[in-house]
Amino acid sequence: MSTELKRTYKPFNEWKEKSKQTEYTEETPLLNPDGTLNAKGWARRNVFTYDRNLVKRERLISCKEWDYYTVTDGKKQLLVSFANVGIGGFMGLRLIDLHTGEVTADGSTIFVGGKKHLPLNKVDVPGRFTGKSGKTEFDFHTKETERTVKFKTVHQGKNLECDLHMDIPEGLESITTVLPFESDDTKYFMTTKQNCMPTSGTFRFGDFTYEFSKDSSFCSLDWGKVNTPRKLVWYWGSGATYLTDAEGKKHIFGFEITWAIGDESHATETCLFYDGKVHKIGAVDVEKFPKGRFMEEWKIISEDGRFNLTMKPLRDNPSDLDLKAVARMNCHQIYGYWNGDVTLDDGTKLEIKDMFAFCEYVENRW
Repeated sequence: MSTELKRTYKPFNEWKEKSKQTEYTEETPLLNPDGTLNAKGWARRNVFTYDRNLVKRERLISCKEWDYYTVTDGKKQLLVSFANVGIGGFMGLRLIDLHTGEVTADGSTIFVGGKKHLPLNKVDVPGRFTGKSGKTEFDFHTKETERTVKFKTVHQGKNLECDLHMDIPEGLESITTVLPFESDDTKYFMTTKQNCMPTSGTFRFGDFTYEFSKDSSFCSLDWGKVNTPRKLVWYWGSGATYLTDAEGKKHIFGFEITWAIGDESHATETCLFYDGKVHKIGAVDVEKFPKGRFMEEWKIISEDGRFNLTMKPLRDNPSDLDLKAVARMNCHQIYGYWNGDVTLDDGTKLEIKDMFAFCEYVENRW
């Protein structure tokens, strides 16, 4: 792991006061006419209007954007991604066995130059994004009640493709946050996380086929448009599962936790999802910084006491995109079993037993 980036933020238990959670409910411009940040907070849907033309020309190189789909069924993890990091980007598809670590295929296409942009200013409303680069084609299509993802390329001389269908239950909420950076009022980190989408579909690589079923598979979408400092560290955890209540009724539960990015005094990217609704929680942190000890237990707690889960790691899924002096993204994505309890807005406490989910630690220089 690179040692050039260090954990510089204060754990929440060293803050003088608890984090504020400024919620936006009306359409709000992300940027002012002079390119400075206008909004700082969170929303249950993306209400932040983004105009790339307002970004100062000299800052465009630091603009990044991505669509990142993670599908898991507790056995396999499928990743579909598109990313533009200013100087270029990549489109990729990967399938990995979460119990053995075996990678069935990891195919990606890297493009140079930042001309391929995500055309959609929001991702939690109907829209479509398609593209092609060389032998790689993709189609991300969001409808009112369904999201489809198609990806096709050639890897190691074989066809590599997926065709995924994700349910968007009626009234499904997401969490969008806008985090500023104290050092520069033109910098921001805006992401939308839409979780708890039951998913079916097919992955194919040559003669190999793997099927995902909505009975056991969920997709989490990470969508971002950011303008950040060159060096950045973050933690991100996410997961979804079915919970059965005392009367035998099945509910969809999930969580979204992110920390260590920018100024979190206006909001944190932390919430619970239950039956499609967001339950906002406060800042979270891991009790012990896991650098170099990623396969030890991670006990993650929130400042308001409503998130109290411990992850017992099963698999470290590391990746390191190293473009030397140009850019680097070094990640440890840890999958494991989560146990403990969480508390909804109305005080209802949910016991979580052996939920399969992940938390990652990432160092960026891009």
